[in-house]
Order: sequence, then structure tokens, then C-alpha cells
Amino acid sequence: MTSPVPAPRRRILVADDEPHIGRIIKTKLEQGPFTVELVYDGAEALDALDRDPDAGLLILDLMMPRVTGLEVLERVRADARFARLPCLILTAAGQDHQEQDARRRGADEFMTKPFSPKRLLARVTELVEAGR
Repeated sequence: MTSPVPAPRRRILVADDEPHIGRIIKTKLEQGPFTVELVYDGAEALDALDRDPDAGLLILDLMMPRVTGLEVLERVRADARFARLPCLILTAAGQDHQEQDARRRGADEFMTKPFSPKRLLARVTELVEAGR
């Protein structure tokens, strides 16, 4: 009798210019069925997606240097390879107009900092399972 093969861990790409926030997200999500790749600005996020387009979810900080989270979101949504890639926006600003703008540009979820790591894991799991 063979042991069941565990399901592959889904890759989550996290772009946040605050390293401590990235580490919190990575630690929590890797408690679930995920591996996390951390990058620290939007340009790095776009490069990481070009190198390896097989991500289960994209988590973007709204305000980052070089390329903002919304700019990354727009470029991702314009690329047919990522049409079904779920995207979650995180921000410390969290104003209503920012959430509306992010959703209009294609964000699937919008969360404000500080956030509950438990809630983040639950929402990420739902988004990945739904496959957008």
C-alpha cells in the first residue's frame, strides 16, 4: 500500500516594500498549503511573474517604490497569461476610493494593514481554491 501523495504547494507571490510585513505574510501562509516568494517592489513582482508565471495568487502592497501595486495590477490584468490570477491588495491607507479603484482595476480582495494573519490565510485559501 502506498502513501497518498500530498497535493503540491501553491506559489503565492507577495510584493511589499516593508520586509517585516512580508515576513509575517510568508510565515502565516506557509502554515497552509502555500510557498511564498517575497519581492519588495512592483518592478520585482513583474519580473518574478515573467520568470515564473505559475502563481496561485498575487498579493500587492498598494504603495511601493518604482511600480505601485495598482500599476502591477493593471499590467497583470492586461496580460492574457494572468487573466485568472487572483490578486489581493494590501494597504495601510485603506480609504474607500482606493478600494473602489483597486476593484475597478481587477483586484479580487482589498485588505487594510494591520490585518489579521488568520483572516489573511483564510481569504487567500478561498481565492486560490476559487481560482478567480
